[in-house]
Amino acid sequence: MTERDHVNCDVVIVGAGPAGLAAAIRLKQHAPDMSVIVVEKGAEPGAHSLSGMVMDPSALDELLPDWRHDPDRPLRTAVTEDHFAVLTARHAIPLPEKLFPPLMSNRGCFIGSLGEVVKYLARKAEDLGVDIYPAIAAVELLFDDTGRVNGILTGDMDVNKDGTHGKNYTPGMELRAKHTLLAEGARGSLSKIAIAHFGLDRESGFQKFGTGLKEVWEMPPGRVTPGRIMHTLGWPLDRKTGGGSFVYHGENNLLTVGFVVHLDYENPTLSPFDEFQRFKTHPTMPALLNGGRRIAYGARALTEGGWQAVPRLTFPGGALIGCAAGFMNVPRIKGSHNAIASGIQVADAILAKPDATELTAWRDGWRHSRIGRDLFAVRNVKPLWSRHGLPTGVALGALDMWCHTIIGKSPFGTMRHTKPDWETFKPLSDVTPITYPKPDHVLTFDRLSSVFLSGTTHAENQPCHLKLANPSVPLTRNLPLYGEPARLYCPAGVYEIAKTHDGEDSFIINAQNCVHCKTCDIKDPSRNITWTAPEGGGGPMYAGM
Repeated sequence: MTERDHVNCDVVIVGAGPAGLAAAIRLKQHAPDMSVIVVEKGAEPGAHSLSGMVMDPSALDELLPDWRHDPDRPLRTAVTEDHFAVLTARHAIPLPEKLFPPLMSNRGCFIGSLGEVVKYLARKAEDLGVDIYPAIAAVELLFDDTGRVNGILTGDMDVNKDGTHGKNYTPGMELRAKHTLLAEGARGSLSKIAIAHFGLDRESGFQKFGTGLKEVWEMPPGRVTPGRIMHTLGWPLDRKTGGGSFVYHGENNLLTVGFVVHLDYENPTLSPFDEFQRFKTHPTMPALLNGGRRIAYGARALTEGGWQAVPRLTFPGGALIGCAAGFMNVPRIKGSHNAIASGIQVADAILAKPDATELTAWRDGWRHSRIGRDLFAVRNVKPLWSRHGLPTGVALGALDMWCHTIIGKSPFGTMRHTKPDWETFKPLSDVTPITYPKPDHVLTFDRLSSVFLSGTTHAENQPCHLKLANPSVPLTRNLPLYGEPARLYCPAGVYEIAKTHDGEDSFIINAQNCVHCKTCDIKDPSRNITWTAPEGGGGPMYAGM
């Protein structure tokens, strides 16, 4: 048995993102003597935080009412122009803002970097006495004799590929707490375990996801109009595939360009990364990007199931918050405001009953809170889009939001999602294969150069953190049926099919490329890949993203 250090605290939080840090700040604001520990697998707070982002500041206003007057505030560029268009292969068809219900407006929102927001929240948390442990991965839930979660186990450091210990081996710690908050973001590894162990999705059913990809470009002076944002639907995606683009004009001549693909797409030859690269070749884009320099890249899974896919949020000894709970508003492409609001609300539940076995106020109250109101009004947009595609599904979604705005109810009730994302692939024999042009390295790029810009690193000799339940499945099932789509849906070039010296197919996992997006854990049609946390401190470094 490995001897481990034990640390006891009142609350342990997994994930130093907006939800986890908001919870920590709120707890220490109202209970300064409460001991709060936040563990973060990234090298520093913000290293793994990625969002578009245009941020709704309403929850931040509640958490830190004076942030707008802080000289170190992370949000400075208010949205001043809000544009929307439908793309065809050659044209952009603008849609007037008055077509959209008020809840879709970005007025009052800010363009910025989620990483910078997280760094700001981390400083505020530490000023209040919160202990933040960066570069520490949480790998297990701990249970007491009654089956209640009473903390987490952190990962061992310097373990070799073969399982032996390196010369700097350090065993993980047991962090024991009255309350364990899982704030890992979309498809968090411990959140997934908790949901399965406690049957938290028994009533809600499966979650839905998308993959978001983002680049930051440094542009010549005068090219960027700070405060201008643009969203598009349509090309290069077909009418059955959900997703779209975003272009945000920030400060310091920085331009954010991004793309989202809903992971219920059917064609296994589709590549979200290459669809993003293709989008940048639309006739409207070269004039904007030519002369610029791409300086950053990242990718992340997004929760898209909405109101009806949120699982039960509490279990004995702990709770889900933020995107681990599934609080992203799909049509607004926003979740950070709800993440912060969830941190505030779960903290208030702890403060009200610090010795409670289960935080029932959080479990039962979220649907009547600002989070619930935000998600309820848009709950049918995703299922309508998935069922009917573009333009019918999107038009019906807009109608549904207008009905909610005007009469407070939906003509569709509350629609259920039809299939989990891993079930939606059609066999190769039933689709038209998609071929993508080679990158020109001016507007379009390859995966490996993109991973380089993400700052991704991992200890080379550690065990592979991408686990195959059955190592033969990629070649015996996924390859003949679907062309092994992992090589395409992964935005970081982690998975490859290569030929051996004998001419046989080989499935290769380049785990060192992993940007921790979790797409493989979601979209693998055989449910054969499980993403687990690698050694703490590894992964991307999303500075300024």
